[in-house]
Amino acid sequence: MKRIALLVLLVAALLAACGPAATPTPASTAVPPTATPVPPTAIPEPRTLTVFAAASLTDAFTEIGHNFEAAHPGVTVAFNFAGSQTLSTQITQGAVADVFASANHTEMDKLVTGSLVQQAAPNDFVTNKLVVILPKDNPGNVTTLQDLARSDLKLIICDSTVPAGKYARQILDNMAKDPAFGADFKTKVLANVVSNENDVKLVVTKVQLGEADAGLVYISDSVSAPELKTIEIPANYNVVAKYPIAALTGALQPGLASDFIAYVLSADGQAILKKWGFTPVTP
Repeated sequence: MKRIALLVLLVAALLAACGPAATPTPASTAVPPTATPVPPTAIPEPRTLTVFAAASLTDAFTEIGHNFEAAHPGVTVAFNFAGSQTLSTQITQGAVADVFASANHTEMDKLVTGSLVQQAAPNDFVTNKLVVILPKDNPGNVTTLQDLARSDLKLIICDSTVPAGKYARQILDNMAKDPAFGADFKTKVLANVVSNENDVKLVVTKVQLGEADAGLVYISDSVSAPELKTIEIPANYNVVAKYPIAALTGALQPGLASDFIAYVLSADGQAILKKWGFTPVTP
């Protein structure tokens, strides 16, 4: 009995020395090391730059706007193209815009007087001149400037309140001072006007549709409509249209407005304007 008791005590001592058997951790419950979180890619805050611009700038500014958007992620350039007189009136009446580009100083000066632009002397960024446009098939058989005074002709120009319309009438005044045209030349030409439009793009469209035998528009508009025929107006009769641009005091995006104007005045911006028929004012 003593031997059995001693044997039992020896086995118990051995088991106590070895301790409980370790339970293996299933592979499926192993915890992987913690990964370093990757920050999300920053998304530019969407912003809209609103530009009011003369209708004659439509093609050139549309291209400039696309380039500006590409260089400024998240920015959308929203254009309002119309006659400069319409745009200045809208701004005076409270329309919100960041930039105004006019086809003359008369409309820009109204905003300067009303303290609606940031600059007392807005920059001229291009110049332009007028040209006579004719339908492709030239149904009126217009071959010279003198033909504009023929009684059987249908002519479309801009209204006298529109910059292009004012310039057209100044050109007719200049021609009427030349004996080659005659003192009554302006009176005869204006008698042929079948429609006075609110912007030059409407003049182009109506001549394209054959609603007139001729029209007076900017050279830049003839570049935009290469299918039309043109008659050049000599420099001694023509008028140089100066286009000013400025940021508005009520601009919601003043920083973008300054950047946009800087791009228009840059070599790249001026090259685009030249391509569309304007004459740059900076190298």
